[in-house]
Amino acid sequence: MLSGPSGAGKSSLINKISEDIGDFYFSISTTTRPKRDGEVDGVHYHFATHEAFQKDIEENHFLEYALVHGNYYGTSIKPVRKALEKGQLVIFDIDVQGNTAINNRLGDITTSVFITPPSLKELEKRLKNRSTDSSEVIHKRIEMAKREIQRISEYDFLVINEDLDKAAEMLKQIAITAKLKIPLLEINEFVQKWEDL
Repeated sequence: MLSGPSGAGKSSLINKISEDIGDFYFSISTTTRPKRDGEVDGVHYHFATHEAFQKDIEENHFLEYALVHGNYYGTSIKPVRKALEKGQLVIFDIDVQGNTAINNRLGDITTSVFITPPSLKELEKRLKNRSTDSSEVIHKRIEMAKREIQRISEYDFLVINEDLDKAAEMLKQIAITAKLKIPLLEINEFVQKWEDL
């Protein structure tokens, strides 16, 4: 699971390592908000009606979800299960609350990584240089980042994205290692077989 402030470079890092980490599934959030121009269902988001989303909530199909400005956003467990059954590494780009919720459901097989620029000043510079957000939105992102940074200790790894190549190499090694993580159930089964031999 990857978390970090907007502007930390999570997408750039994933793009840089995608060919080096083997088969993976990038988890796509489900939302009830209307599709924007240029967005593709199943690429940018899985778009759903409020009714369908609420039905999936009732049937416990979300690893985590939130109601934001009148629209639901969540991580459906259905495509995640399919990817895990295929042996794929599942990558989540998720906020700190989502990290906690997913750890509560899938904790023994998750590896969490917090990605950040080296300083708040650098984050602010990156957000301004992107020229995609108003100064009000940038201010909100910075305030959110100040809250998120306080929760780094909840993560397995910290990647400081000062040099993209170095940060990408570190993230690649973490991804390769994460694929070797063994679920607790499999460990217990191995111990039982080992003792029975």
